[in-house]
Amino acid sequence: MSEAPERTDLRNHSAHWGVFRAGWADGRLVVQPHPGDPDPSPILGNFADALHHRARVARPMVRRGWLENGPGPDRRRGRDEFVEMGWDEVLDLLAGELRRVKEAHGPEAVFGGSYGWSSAGRFHHAQSQVHRFLNTSIGGYVRSVNSYSAGASAVILPHFIGPFDAVARRGVTWTQVVAHTDTVLAFGGMALKNSAVASGGVSRHIERDSMRRARERGARFINISPLRSDLPEEAGAEWLPVVPGTDTAMMLGMAHTLVAEGLHDTAFLDRFCVGFPQFERYLMGTEDGQPKSADWAAPICGVPADTIVELARRAAQGRTLIAMAHALQRAEHGEQPVWMGAVLAAMLGQIGLPGGGYAYALGALAHYGRQQNAVPIPTLPQGTNGVKNFIPVARISDMLLNPGAAFDYNGKRMHYADIKLVYWAGGNPFHHHQDLNRLREAFARVETLVVHETAWTATARHADIVLPCTMTLEREDIGAAATDPLMVAMHRLAEPFGEARDDYAIFAGLARRRGAEEAFTEGRDAAGWLRHLYLRTQAALEAKGLPAPDFDTFFREGELTLPQEEDDGGIVGRFRRDPDGAPLPTPSGKLEIFSETVAGFGYDDCPGHPAWLPPVEVPDARHGLRLVANQPYTKLHSQLDFGGYSAGEKRRGREVARMNPADAAAHGIAEGDIVRLFNDRGACLASAALTESVMPGVVQLPTGAWYDPVDAAEERPLCVHGNPNVLTRDVGTSRLAQGCTGQLTVVEVERFEGNLPPVQAFEPPVPAPGSAARA
Repeated sequence: MSEAPERTDLRNHSAHWGVFRAGWADGRLVVQPHPGDPDPSPILGNFADALHHRARVARPMVRRGWLENGPGPDRRRGRDEFVEMGWDEVLDLLAGELRRVKEAHGPEAVFGGSYGWSSAGRFHHAQSQVHRFLNTSIGGYVRSVNSYSAGASAVILPHFIGPFDAVARRGVTWTQVVAHTDTVLAFGGMALKNSAVASGGVSRHIERDSMRRARERGARFINISPLRSDLPEEAGAEWLPVVPGTDTAMMLGMAHTLVAEGLHDTAFLDRFCVGFPQFERYLMGTEDGQPKSADWAAPICGVPADTIVELARRAAQGRTLIAMAHALQRAEHGEQPVWMGAVLAAMLGQIGLPGGGYAYALGALAHYGRQQNAVPIPTLPQGTNGVKNFIPVARISDMLLNPGAAFDYNGKRMHYADIKLVYWAGGNPFHHHQDLNRLREAFARVETLVVHETAWTATARHADIVLPCTMTLEREDIGAAATDPLMVAMHRLAEPFGEARDDYAIFAGLARRRGAEEAFTEGRDAAGWLRHLYLRTQAALEAKGLPAPDFDTFFREGELTLPQEEDDGGIVGRFRRDPDGAPLPTPSGKLEIFSETVAGFGYDDCPGHPAWLPPVEVPDARHGLRLVANQPYTKLHSQLDFGGYSAGEKRRGREVARMNPADAAAHGIAEGDIVRLFNDRGACLASAALTESVMPGVVQLPTGAWYDPVDAAEERPLCVHGNPNVLTRDVGTSRLAQGCTGQLTVVEVERFEGNLPPVQAFEPPVPAPGSAARA
């Protein structure tokens, strides 16, 4: 971010990490945070260098092997040359391929694989665009459900308390924490790098100040995490380092203390819950002979038994909030800590009280802990999907590698589709997905991979057809989120890079060739759609008797403040106040500590009540350290990794791996050394930073560095840039949710002694000879 000269005309825009104003001065983009944001994200500093970066995709490109040999499985993906092509020629080619696949295999052979946060704009939302196109032009597609961030919690939460959004977005708010909470037990912490972002944008980052104000009132924050940085200094938190992935064991030890000392709220458990007797038998060891006491939990989680006991006693005093981070469920058996956190809160009897009880994902995104808007925001309708088949989002490699194979999901026995064509827009699976060498093998199995991209990510490099699309700054849109009262007119601030087109323009051109233009466009251009989508919000404001400016006025003024709903605690708060009149949407209408439904599925990796299930992968003589592959603070996922702020935080051009000085000394590693992290799945390079803020036995390497193999022709090449997903396991959390387990794995680390390979991630491929002539 930079200071704007007085003559610069700043106009509103929005990103997932904040509303901002931007304009041009002396040929350079000037970006300033919205003046109403008390704690703007430094990620805004990525924009200025991104628009004309060499990593941008300038023209349509087609992989040489696909062009010469036709569609089909090909191990040269990610290793082949590209041929430049003109727009008309490439769209004709792609329309023909879509026709071939539909006629030969049907729409159930197409995976609409878009997953990502491409734009805060609600019209140019890439996932909505590609899904609308596939629905209206070929009759549908195989879809994915849930998210990498919350794959396990989205499935388990409805079984014991309620739907994900109703629990995470409509529960305990920061306003309540500031006013009422005495103790926050933050399992997995509340890192500000996470709450800096929200899909659709955020106009005010309130988390840092809310923690400060709560602390000044006397609230105590306890950071239960292997990383001290998972709570900011303003919280004044006590840090309890815990072995990654063992939070469930620690919570069980606390729960045992509550029962053993008679501190649990039996009246609440009787009135508002079902299934506590079944869980209590497990907790006290009645059935297996092993009480889940603090003494039992201590060697598992690395927290002293006396500390676990004292924490349970403290939690039973005053208004206590059990806060659960997304990170906990991105691991083996990730359903268990999500469920166990709610059980612990129920035993304290505070679920549904303002600022107390259970808060899933508070601090994990800027969406959470806020009030809901009282009017709808603009969204693009996606049409009707005629294909019923789907996968949990993190099972894409399984599907592509095992067409027709059976798998379990949430009580159902399902089968993977036989995918011939993958159409991806608005995301980068080489950031989100695990075991990237396995993902490379999976993408080699399809017949055609189509990618819309702004830049040459690893996903684009593995595609057969790469279509350059515009960045958010190169188009007009409406920025809005259901939990932020400011709706923003996103003004166009730059011309498209090279020959880039809006996703909508690309799909409209394809729809025309498919004979489906009217179904896709409904006769509107992009400007017409913005006006049309705005009408829904305008009508809702008018119905409430509130100011409802016309579209031109809104866009000229740049923003509109929307009304918000009452802060009433949502379904859980209403249930607490009136359990008979406002039951929870569970089979019993109560909080289910034991679920007959889940027990009936018969999954040994997800029983009918929360339990400690030891992980399969643990440190051993070959791989002695635990890796925490969490979200980065220098970017959103992998977006704009080449931007000024992100690049400036790298060391020697590489992502930074943080480790405890004791571990570094044992491995002969010094501050700033380039290190090689490796296990049986792969290896990557990173720059070592030594800090006491990482507990011993743990290495922390954030995701987001673009995958950069030293030699793409190798089967398991070294990533020289620091992408930890060459190391992470591609297995589901359990048969219930099949969520992502990418947060944790085991590795070994050594000082890198060889000639240091250059980082090539941001260098575009050189067009094959003859490209210009062909185009």
